[in-house]
Amino acid sequence: MHFLIFGVGFYFLPAIIAAARRTHNSTGILLLNLFLGWTMVGWFLALLMAICSRSYYGPYCDPYRDPYYYRRGW
Repeated sequence: MHFLIFGVGFYFLPAIIAAARRTHNSTGILLLNLFLGWTMVGWFLALLMAICSRSYYGPYCDPYRDPYYYRRGW
């Protein structure tokens, strides 16, 4: 049973990293991991995307402490 839980956790590791880092393309990484992760090329590509992509909020942008956060445009 533990092997199954750790196996699923390891399989979705790129999606977990992307969600923890709050990357802007975490949904794409999840879908790539879900549909092409079994090929191992897709898994490594999703892992690379999760590690190398920028986080949604940048390194110094805290929406709770930045007074200009809501004034910025798209």
